[in-house]
Amino acid sequence: MQYDISAIIEGYAQGYFLMANDGEDSLGWYSSHQRALIPLDERFRYPRSLQRFLNQNRFQVAINRDFEAVVQGCADRENTWISAELKSIYQVLNRQGWAHSFETWEGDRLAGGILGIAIGGAFIGESMFFNIPNGSKVAMVKLVEHLQKREFCLFDAQMNNPHLERFGAFIVSKKQYNQLLSKALKKRCFFD
Repeated sequence: MQYDISAIIEGYAQGYFLMANDGEDSLGWYSSHQRALIPLDERFRYPRSLQRFLNQNRFQVAINRDFEAVVQGCADRENTWISAELKSIYQVLNRQGWAHSFETWEGDRLAGGILGIAIGGAFIGESMFFNIPNGSKVAMVKLVEHLQKREFCLFDAQMNNPHLERFGAFIVSKKQYNQLLSKALKKRCFFD
């Protein structure tokens, strides 16, 4: 199937994101009145117990080592908004350098990962999952470090939840989000 990738990237650049209704093939563009952001400055934090785990260096980090497995891991839940069509779109976006998986590995086993789309200085987090406890948490910490090194200025988590709040996630209005996104899109950052 052919996808208009430039139109898809333009949709994300205008503050929208793609979702399928659970169990349906109806893929659509969505926006919300509020957006959750992960801070890329001193406001980023994580539980102290995770620091002890990080010190063990149990997981190795990789980018796009197994993109398809991360997409599948993110989709593999009781109620998913990642349809077969959206998986195909992510694959094309990955091949063209827009979509990425930031992964943690324990040896040859995928521990966890974060799926997202990088445009300019914005990383739009689509979903995350884990196979091994702490796999996605370590991925979050290491991803923030990676984005900071690459001088990204926006990490969009889309919707907030108690898990993300433990990392300092905060809510901005749609107007604030659009201003931050516009600034981020002017930057030329390279994800990998």
